[in-house]
Amino acid sequence: MADPWREFFWNPRTHELLGRTATSWGLILLFYLVFYLFLAGMFALTMYVMLLTLDDYKPTWQDRLATPGMMIRPKGDQLEIIFSVSQTESWDSFVYNLNTFLSPYNDSYQVQTNDDCPPDQYFIQEDSGEVRNNPKRSCQFNRTMLGDCSGISDRFYGYSQGQPCILIKLNRVIGMFPGKDGQSPYVTCGAKREDSEKIGPLAYFPPNGTFNLMYYPYYGKRAQVNYTQPLVAVKFLNASLNTDINIECKINSNTLAAGSDRDKFAGRVSFKLRINDK
Repeated sequence: MADPWREFFWNPRTHELLGRTATSWGLILLFYLVFYLFLAGMFALTMYVMLLTLDDYKPTWQDRLATPGMMIRPKGDQLEIIFSVSQTESWDSFVYNLNTFLSPYNDSYQVQTNDDCPPDQYFIQEDSGEVRNNPKRSCQFNRTMLGDCSGISDRFYGYSQGQPCILIKLNRVIGMFPGKDGQSPYVTCGAKREDSEKIGPLAYFPPNGTFNLMYYPYYGKRAQVNYTQPLVAVKFLNASLNTDINIECKINSNTLAAGSDRDKFAGRVSFKLRINDK
């Protein structure tokens, strides 16, 4: 039984390997070599043509929600800000997170890299036909604009006194115009219905919690290298202690709607705050 299999693997009389001569094997290998080279060439050509349609500075096609999402800093664990006023180690990480996040917002750095723009109007920087107006300039957002939540007058951002600061940012969207008629979008925060009596008074920085129009439109990371994202700080002045407070902050705008059919969390962010006194 072994002889037929041995002869099939290698036939010394006909010089066939697995039933084929060297010429036959060579033709098969040549066919597959040409075939896969052709497929690779087609793939490379397709990618080349597709890349020709892309812009280096802005997306050719942009499928996005009508309203961008929001996020807070510090984020905590699963958007939960829980700490004890008397236990420094419980809020040290929050202070460190805020210091790191706000370092690019230092006034000295902003003055060197960005422009002092007129407020309440868009900073339009259009290209001239095929001539790129790049890199585009950006407006200053100075850390001192965050007032009591800047970490300058109070280096612990209120956490040592049970009056924590939360920073809110609106996700970047290229070409977005978040307001009209000179009205900037602004942030409001409130407790969920069952916690409405626990949240206490709030202070917003900049005043009224606005994202000024001068920081828009955003032209993209590559075109607007030094862009500094505007922030809103919320300071909880007298929140109830030793209890969970479920909070929601949302954007208010005459062009952006909070929530959408595709994403009910668009334009808003929810988080839990708990301040323990011990």
